[in-house]
Amino acid sequence: MSQLRIEKIQELMKQEISKIILRELKDPRIGFVTVTGVHITRDLSEATAYVSIMGNEKQVKDSWEGLQSSLGYIRREIGHRVRLRITPELKFEIDKSLDYSEHIQKLLNKIKTDDAARGNSMEED
Repeated sequence: MSQLRIEKIQELMKQEISKIILRELKDPRIGFVTVTGVHITRDLSEATAYVSIMGNEKQVKDSWEGLQSSLGYIRREIGHRVRLRITPELKFEIDKSLDYSEHIQKLLNKIKTDDAARGNSMEED
């Protein structure tokens, strides 16, 4: 399977999973969920959708449970929308990259404020 075709399928699945979660899932447990990416194996047998879930700990846990319970429905809809001979097995994984980038941003802001404070104290000396 060519890498370009796999990338196109990954992007199409990302868009379709996002639409399904946003517009069609009626589970009240599912809150603010963003599909950040999809990775498909080269043989198209398995797909991993990376999701970012916003909210407090309880909201994240509830959203995760709602997503897990809707896996079958989402896979069936993907099978109808993305024309593949075999619909890949679907699983979700929580994407920690947004949390990591937020952590890095906080560290950079702290360094900046510390440098500014040091600069002010040096001017006073």
